[in-house]
Amino acid sequence: MPLPLLGRLPSPGDGLWTRRLLAVAAAAAVAAPLAAGLLRLPPRDQLDPSCLVMPLFGAGWLSRRWWPRRDGRLVWRPRAAGRYSVEPGLVARRSLAGWADLVAETMRTAAVGVWLIGTLPEEPRWAALLRPLIAVGVAAAIAWVVFEEVRFTGRLALTASGIRHGRRTHGWTNIDRVIPHKQDGRVDGVRLRPARWVSLEPAPVVGGRDTAVPEDRLVAAIEHFRSRPEMLAVGLPVTAPEPAAQPAGG
Repeated sequence: MPLPLLGRLPSPGDGLWTRRLLAVAAAAAVAAPLAAGLLRLPPRDQLDPSCLVMPLFGAGWLSRRWWPRRDGRLVWRPRAAGRYSVEPGLVARRSLAGWADLVAETMRTAAVGVWLIGTLPEEPRWAALLRPLIAVGVAAAIAWVVFEEVRFTGRLALTASGIRHGRRTHGWTNIDRVIPHKQDGRVDGVRLRPARWVSLEPAPVVGGRDTAVPEDRLVAAIEHFRSRPEMLAVGLPVTAPEPAAQPAGG
């Protein structure tokens, strides 16, 4: 009796395996020395992890409230990671705030690992077993962040097959309206209102604070290509349209 497939398996011919292997190599290059370093931490009587953990959580809280100006543009790439394969498309890089959040999240994960290992006693057998498990778990969590960052081309991509934001993907055929998404009184991303609601989940949001392209440019590009996505598959450089100029005093 064949076992059911859990999710969509990647196709051997999707053109993304080189990127996957590079991402695995980068993740392993980070995980191995990190796990080794965590295993060599000094005993808890020589280490005060709270001096490291609290400032990092405070820095992460502050970074979330930092909104530097985003003025990036969608850049043409002949080979971008699309919904299912490598294809030509327009790519948006990660914003400066997005990088700050990523670094802060990674440092917080490492700090929590240091704190957990630092609180373990030296003598009991269970502590000796738990120490490598925590080290490997923290190293694996940070390695996954590195893998995800290297795995994809750009933070956001518009290709003929659809829109990709990180690992999340959305097809063109079910997009009815494209409007700026507001959260806590601030515009943060672009909402893709579906033509057919297939679930009770809210409409997906792409872009936002972690993407260098501002919402008005992203709205203009998605609106332009959602009725003609085949323009992105021609293999020739495509320029994203600029948003319409606002009238003076409007």
